[in-house]
Amino acid sequence: MDAGDLKIFQAVAREGSITKAATALNYVQSNVTTRIKQLEDQLQVPLFHRSNRGMLLTPAGENLLGYADRILELLDEAEQAAQEGSPPTGNLRLGSIETAASRFLTPLLAEYCACYPKVRYSLVTGGTHELNQKVIAHELHGALVYGPVKHEKLNYMKMYDDELVLIVKPGELDMPVLLSRPMLFFEVGCSHRTQAEDFLKTQEVHSLNVMEYGTLDTIINGVTVGLGVSLLPRSSVAQAAARGEVDIVSLPDPYSRLEVGFVYAHGEHRSNALQALVEIMTIPEQ
Repeated sequence: MDAGDLKIFQAVAREGSITKAATALNYVQSNVTTRIKQLEDQLQVPLFHRSNRGMLLTPAGENLLGYADRILELLDEAEQAAQEGSPPTGNLRLGSIETAASRFLTPLLAEYCACYPKVRYSLVTGGTHELNQKVIAHELHGALVYGPVKHEKLNYMKMYDDELVLIVKPGELDMPVLLSRPMLFFEVGCSHRTQAEDFLKTQEVHSLNVMEYGTLDTIINGVTVGLGVSLLPRSSVAQAAARGEVDIVSLPDPYSRLEVGFVYAHGEHRSNALQALVEIMTIPEQ
């Protein structure tokens, strides 16, 4: 078993398909198939369930994936550590809650790329729990999430405070009627759900009708046409409110409190690329 085998195995596990993994790695499909078969023969266990729907990990494959992620991450860190003192290079895999990606992270990455053009970064969006798990599993180097976050495997740095607000269809401010409508969230397990439930209890509403509704734009559009209401950071809906697409209703303290921070894996060597990003994030604004 070598790093090349593990990289191929990891790609097939992530993509769920030999074809997609070969494309992602820029390998010939037959080579990927052969290497996976050789790895299974070497370990004497099947690593995947094969079906018309793709490749699903067996229990043995699930166990190996955890080690493969850690080994490949350590190899990457070893390479980065050997380059200490040189300008940051390599890959930087980042995640962000959608509401922070455009307002905070995109301008920061523009500054970062201008300083460190040899770093190749990628960015995915998702929910706080999902992003935290990807950082713990070393699928991401770091992520912007709702905080605070307290986890033994994560470092957390507070980035900024925001305000959680209720957004509603323009001109419709009858609170009992509004709160009887579906609450549009990015995901069923949205970080705001507990705050929403606590706030609704103060309004004598004891059940939360949650509708999973995709992206920030689709949520705002759904509220605009009256499909429901939503709880979102003020910073992410201020422009829509200024255009008259939604009305903003302030929430009382403590339901309006919102914090965004950056998480990265605890207790491990930070690559030059990640260290440089952390340093930019912690530079005080002038």
